[in-house]
Amino acid sequence: MREKASASDLLAWYDANARVLPWRVSPSDGAAGLRPDPYAVWLSEVMLQQTTVAAVKAYFTRFMLLWPTVEALAAARDEDVMAEWAGLGYYARARNLLKCAREVAAMGGFPETREGLQKLPGIGPYTSAAISAIAYDAPETVLDGNVERVMSRLFAVLEPLPDSKEVLRGHAASLTPLSRAGDYAQAVMDLGATVCTPRSPTCGLCPWRAPCLARAQGVAETLPRKVPKKPKPTRLGIAYIARRADGSWLMERRPDKGLLGGMLGWPGAAWGEERIAAPPLEANWQALTEEARHTFTHFHLRLDVHIAHLPENTQVDGLEFIPKHAFKQSALPTVMRKAFDLAQSAFDNSL
Repeated sequence: MREKASASDLLAWYDANARVLPWRVSPSDGAAGLRPDPYAVWLSEVMLQQTTVAAVKAYFTRFMLLWPTVEALAAARDEDVMAEWAGLGYYARARNLLKCAREVAAMGGFPETREGLQKLPGIGPYTSAAISAIAYDAPETVLDGNVERVMSRLFAVLEPLPDSKEVLRGHAASLTPLSRAGDYAQAVMDLGATVCTPRSPTCGLCPWRAPCLARAQGVAETLPRKVPKKPKPTRLGIAYIARRADGSWLMERRPDKGLLGGMLGWPGAAWGEERIAAPPLEANWQALTEEARHTFTHFHLRLDVHIAHLPENTQVDGLEFIPKHAFKQSALPTVMRKAFDLAQSAFDNSL
């Protein structure tokens, strides 16, 4: 009879092999009675949405230094938080982060149940389950990409994602223990991230190698199967980058809703199949030979970059000049920073 996978085997592996992460309480500290900070768990989970652990570590540490509590974050200025978020992408997360922090601060703390957490801005089924399990040790089923991969291999689920998601959720739920649920959730994620990796899984190190059906069938590396994605379309646009004689930069704040909502960027028209964008003002605009290129979740973007020098007293209705001392290149969204890098070289060469 085939050996069955058990949470206890995985937890024993986790006790010896848990990743050290700045938002995590280690298994030994947990055993000594230290509980995770719900604020740190929530912040890390929001940052980790569609982003890697390696990319998030520095951002998380910086946020915790600037705003060590949910009350501190709730009191922060929107523009300061958006500036610190720049580079993480998916800026709707940052807007929801502030909305959620302010609701939680008004409530006096985070709800402890998945249902209560899921009512907060920016917290969906996965995030609510993860916070409930990790912060409060509730036996919730946590299903991210790592867990999907582990379950698809452990149970040899051949049906492709996303159609197999509920089947995988059922398998994950069947293994979730009533005690140490938070450690278990993190253990499965660690197993997927370090052992049961997308390519070349190291099955010899896996605590579930014996009961793993995909390993027994020799198909582990082929799972999970996924429905082929449609090719991403390409959109075109123009970025108008102007520097005033006093060193100020002409910028626009994007609408709160939509892509890069609430962020400062370079004036230009909507991105589409053609580049149609009138300059924001009359000036001697020069088109650069190189494009700024960036890939979003659903499309590729190619921006023509036009630059201009402006007289010191220039003003433009609906736009703002950011003084040289207040301008932070690092606070720009990645696509705007790419355009700026091209423009800065051109400005320097034109002096």
